[in-house]
Amino acid sequence: QVQLVESGGGLVQAGGSLRLSCSASGSILGINTLTWYRQAPGNQRELVASIGTSGRTNYADFVKGRFTISRDNAKNTVYLQMNSLKPEDTAVYYCNAVILSVGSRSYWGQGTQVTVSS
Repeated sequence: QVQLVESGGGLVQAGGSLRLSCSASGSILGINTLTWYRQAPGNQRELVASIGTSGRTNYADFVKGRFTISRDNAKNTVYLQMNSLKPEDTAVYYCNAVILSVGSRSYWGQGTQVTVSS
């Protein structure tokens, strides 16, 4: 059984920062790509940033220069450092991980709410 648990969300004023964490636990043989998504009310879920096993990163245009994704393979954890937050960043943030366990499949966390006030 594999679980992803996110933390670090909350309420912050515009211009502030938050750091999200997502930790994987269970019968894990390896973790491939780690991705952060977000979903605002009434909107579709959208990709925010991803990081591969080599550390190569990819960012949505709307977060470039403000957000940084990183991973700690020893801790099976991915982070999202969010700076210069804007009210339009308000959403539920989800992590996704492609994990090799008994087989290889994609797992989702439960989501963490980020609210940015103006």
